[in-house]
Amino acid sequence: METFIQIDHIEALLKHHFNPTESEVLSALNHAKEGKGLTYDEIAVLLNTEDEILLQQIFKTAGEIKDKIYGNRVVLFAPLYISDYCKNNCTYCGYKRDNIFPRRKLSREEIHQEVKVLEALGHKRLALEVGEDEDNCPFDYVLDAIDWIYEAGDIRRINVNIAATTVDNYKRLHGKKIGTYILFQETYHRPTYEKLHPQSLKGDYERQLYAHHRAMEGGIEDVGGGVLYGLYPNWKFEVLAQIMHNEDLERTSGVGFHTISIPRLKKAVGMELDQFEKGITDFEFKRIVTILRLALPYTGMILSTRETQEIRTDLIHHGISQVSAGSQTGVGSYSESQEDSQVTTQFEVSDDRSPIEVIKSLLKMDFLPSYCTACYRMGRTGDAFMEIVKAGRIGEMCHPNALMTLNEYCLQYGDDELRKLVDDFTQKELALIKNLVLKAKVTENIRLIKLGVKDLYV
Repeated sequence: METFIQIDHIEALLKHHFNPTESEVLSALNHAKEGKGLTYDEIAVLLNTEDEILLQQIFKTAGEIKDKIYGNRVVLFAPLYISDYCKNNCTYCGYKRDNIFPRRKLSREEIHQEVKVLEALGHKRLALEVGEDEDNCPFDYVLDAIDWIYEAGDIRRINVNIAATTVDNYKRLHGKKIGTYILFQETYHRPTYEKLHPQSLKGDYERQLYAHHRAMEGGIEDVGGGVLYGLYPNWKFEVLAQIMHNEDLERTSGVGFHTISIPRLKKAVGMELDQFEKGITDFEFKRIVTILRLALPYTGMILSTRETQEIRTDLIHHGISQVSAGSQTGVGSYSESQEDSQVTTQFEVSDDRSPIEVIKSLLKMDFLPSYCTACYRMGRTGDAFMEIVKAGRIGEMCHPNALMTLNEYCLQYGDDELRKLVDDFTQKELALIKNLVLKAKVTENIRLIKLGVKDLYV
């Protein structure tokens, strides 16, 4: 089946622009500054840039674009793994079929326990994670689990990362009022994809590739994609392919990815990194993040705790707008003692800081941590959200809402150090709100929050 991902076309683009001139690079960067994305030729030019001075200019421009569109906000969330049953045999995953370990799925009561721990850490946004096994973890269980999470406490938004499925199932998922539906293509290089998913339902390349299209047909307005960088050694190919995927979604569904996740291959149970041809260096990873930001200026970009604190800190300055914090990547990992736990994790975590530690670090770098979920409850999703963002108005909503969620977090979970940081930071940020009516509203809401009122937003 012919798809919108054409290997020969991508390779030809990269070959044609193999040794770009300085003027070609600067021209692409000037176009990127307009905030309208880039052509495939311009992306290939930037991907092939090797001059150190020009690379630093790419990094700088990406940071400027991120700051212009997102300001200093950084969204926080945590993954919640509820089942590690899986019939796929993905060679890079700790949950693959051939790994022998006691598998489980969480009961309603166990999900409640996990949610209570996550809420005690301050989380309001979760990413639901499930393996693919219709016998042991049927779709109805996933739908029930969403209800159980919402009923357990004060979780305000659930993004869902589950296997590719049918339009009818996506319609049912949409009915649960989820946030973003997330699915990784893993690699866009078909021969590599098929090799890495032997004798697996997930091994159907087209089923995976067109899942976001089916999700949108099923009524889900916001979808997120991702590449697991390092599966296929040519990261430049993957970047171009991911942008082509975004463009096809825009062409067929009216809006592209709401978010893209940018993970690197990490060690997992039952696999060694030397099984794979070539890893992605830190410098290459920075190039990936910055070029994606230049090409997709309005798309949220997610970095997980797969990466170290140092790398996450650097890349927040150059394109990343969402990070996980305090993450556990095993089923039941939050409520069970880590010393006694026999949980098998999906991959190894590199940044094990608690959410409060991450928040303090962000504040000290002048970033605004956000637990905001207002857009989903106000109907600002899909193309409506993108219209607001592209008009330059999202800061009028996201900045005040982030400030309010930060103060709510501080009241409930903060220590003396955080309270001082948040009070000083809040006064500085309030002074930046130019709309006097909005400023008065936010100031009043923060006063109410400090009196114990929760979940205020504009």
